[in-house]
Amino acid sequence: VVKVLTTLRNHWKKTTFGVCLLSWGGHWLYGKHCDNLLRRAACQEAQAFGNELIPSSMPLKKATVFLNPAACKGKARNLFEKNAAPILHLSGLDVTVVKTDYEGQAKKLLELMENTDLIIIAGGDGTVQEVITGLLRRADEAAFSKIPIGFIPLGKTCTLSNTLYPESTNQVQHITNATLAILKGETVPLDVLQIKGEKEQPVFAVTGLRWGSYRDAGVKVSKYWYLGPLKTKAAHFFSTFKEWPQKHEAALMYLGPTERPPEEPEEKPSRPPLYVRLYRRLRLYWTSPPKEIPQEVTPEDWEELNVSTIELSIATRNRQLDLTRTEDFMDICIDADTVSKGQFVNRGSQKMRDPHTCPEGSQCIQASRCILQLPEGTEGSFGIDNEEYEAMPVEVKLLPRKLRFFCDPRMREQMLNAAVQ
Repeated sequence: VVKVLTTLRNHWKKTTFGVCLLSWGGHWLYGKHCDNLLRRAACQEAQAFGNELIPSSMPLKKATVFLNPAACKGKARNLFEKNAAPILHLSGLDVTVVKTDYEGQAKKLLELMENTDLIIIAGGDGTVQEVITGLLRRADEAAFSKIPIGFIPLGKTCTLSNTLYPESTNQVQHITNATLAILKGETVPLDVLQIKGEKEQPVFAVTGLRWGSYRDAGVKVSKYWYLGPLKTKAAHFFSTFKEWPQKHEAALMYLGPTERPPEEPEEKPSRPPLYVRLYRRLRLYWTSPPKEIPQEVTPEDWEELNVSTIELSIATRNRQLDLTRTEDFMDICIDADTVSKGQFVNRGSQKMRDPHTCPEGSQCIQASRCILQLPEGTEGSFGIDNEEYEAMPVEVKLLPRKLRFFCDPRMREQMLNAAVQ
């Protein structure tokens, strides 16, 4: 023992390196062991769903998974197959996995999709945007939009996961929680933005649209990867070397919030017998008052605004989902165009964490519909759910409670409790 201790003391550099290496290796192996325990527990919970008895006449539920293997820098396929796929197969679902090979393919595949009971999106914000756009472009979108949608967060940016699932620093736990939430069946209605240009087919978004300097700088953050934690500030700092101030001018027309109609029951009551329906119609005919002359439709009250801003964003309320609110609207945030370069760099870091935050001094508008007119020759790009589109005049329309997404039951209960308080 003394000889060993003496050797370690004489070679203290190698000893220190070896201890650090063994400590790191032990921590890594322990993390892998904990991940396997999480997978096992999730699979056991999914097995309970698969063991439930169903009538022989009832077919298995069909689940169509749209998987983007390129998400998360090419790791999405491995993450799905290790963490989500076993849970889905053990649950007793008839699972069909559709892997996309290129950008925009999911939109085309949705046009050809046959009937399914569940749609599951495995990817990031871009995959969500493609799938819902393809879904809502269908001729029979009224029926297909009622199919519940599950979201398995596998991408670099997964904005919806903050609304649908509890926060988790462990990626395996986050993915397994999202997959189990699909099996538990709790859903929440989410708003959708319909964004239509002059010639293009409409694009649909569940988060929002951004146009301005913060978005342009945020796209370039990855170019400064070698600066580590300073890359975000560096991207915004170097963008200030352009013409300053970076004003974006446009004309905005908008309509105010609309009153939310009562939610329709999910299960429609059974149709009454023929004689009951005949009796009701006759009674209604004899007791109804004479028809009044229809009044003229009141023209829509559009508000007009000339905009000069460093950034404009149009966002849904899905980030702060309120299941009991009585009005439907989207948030339009017009950032002030008089900011210093230091403020721009600091606010740029905030915008990277929450892209649709409305900083102090900004103008906030609640609207159900808006038209954004850009001057001729305007260059640049829109960010629609973190996907890049050419900047052009657009009409943005809110489709309230258009789609239903699966969510963790704990999150749904938390939303309802927050509304009561």
